[in-house]
Amino acid sequence: MNGFDPRDPAEAERVKRVETPLARAHERGRGTVTNAGGRFEKQQRETFDDGWHEDEALPPFRTETTMERAVSVITRNDSPDLSFDRSINPYRGCEHGCSYCYARPSHAYLGLSPGLDFESRLFAKPNAAELLERELAHPRYQPREIALGTNTDPYQPIERHYRITRQILEVLARTQHPVTIVTKNAMVLRDLDLLAPMAAKGLARVALSVTTLDGTLARKMEPRASIPARRLDALRQLSAAGIPTAILASPMIPAINDHEIEAILEAGAAVGVEEANYILIRLPLELRELFREWLLVHYPGKLRHVLSLVQSMRSGADYDSSFATRQTGTGPYAELLAKRFRIACQRLGIRRRHSSRLRTDLFTPPVLPGTQMSLF
Repeated sequence: MNGFDPRDPAEAERVKRVETPLARAHERGRGTVTNAGGRFEKQQRETFDDGWHEDEALPPFRTETTMERAVSVITRNDSPDLSFDRSINPYRGCEHGCSYCYARPSHAYLGLSPGLDFESRLFAKPNAAELLERELAHPRYQPREIALGTNTDPYQPIERHYRITRQILEVLARTQHPVTIVTKNAMVLRDLDLLAPMAAKGLARVALSVTTLDGTLARKMEPRASIPARRLDALRQLSAAGIPTAILASPMIPAINDHEIEAILEAGAAVGVEEANYILIRLPLELRELFREWLLVHYPGKLRHVLSLVQSMRSGADYDSSFATRQTGTGPYAELLAKRFRIACQRLGIRRRHSSRLRTDLFTPPVLPGTQMSLF
């Protein structure tokens, strides 16, 4: 059966697990409430309150960051439904803690949980800028837009300390290499001094994801990201600085935030965005169960309805990874959402696609220490 059925013993056990005092303590400021092992683990372990220490004080829930010496930094893809073929992710895991994040299952490759581990046990790449400079200096490198923020957010809170995204942008600015950024953190404004001159040359574009205009809902869905008002203000300041901006109404979750799609686009138009897009919620692998648990905690009465609508747009399944439909879904409900988005964009004068590529003809390969400079 889809959703929550109180008569099902398995469902009753799931409710008991997510409503324990330990889960409630961890829930504060976090997007998920459990920490079950990933799909590659031979043994599955999870915290369970047996009632013996119900009143015992729990230690603070902390974020741990591990330094990871990467061997390469540019990730390439040939996905036909993406507007870029290369990207950089300065961090693995994301402190924003978004309950719906489709990148959560990637933490299983590290032997960690896509649940609480994903948002609390992070990995930073301190040598990312150095590797980027080396890869850009390769004689056969051909410049194309590099996307920042395709898997995890480049401006998540730990960026304030490590500044790896800033270092990457300094390399791209120095070599006049085009870059696109997707984030949900107003911290992007810190780098206006780099992004504005790049945008003036046709080298930069910034998009902010605005999932909802409701601060209470945002706190539940994305507890450590910038509040919606700050994201909109960031878009306003970026646009005023001459940087092409886009607003992403993403993800759209039926019966949770999809009713806001027009309001989100109107708010974006009011602050000067030029483009917009939306993505239907994606529930691959472990995220299916994590999202169910999130619904049980925050919207138990809507669980069956939400999942039924999701499945109606995914050919009866929780998720369909087909390139043609994974971002927008299929079926009448998906078609209605797409039509609403299209009409709102037309009414507001917002483009639904990138009107032009960023420039690549200005690219100047870096000269590494100890290498011979070009004669021309």
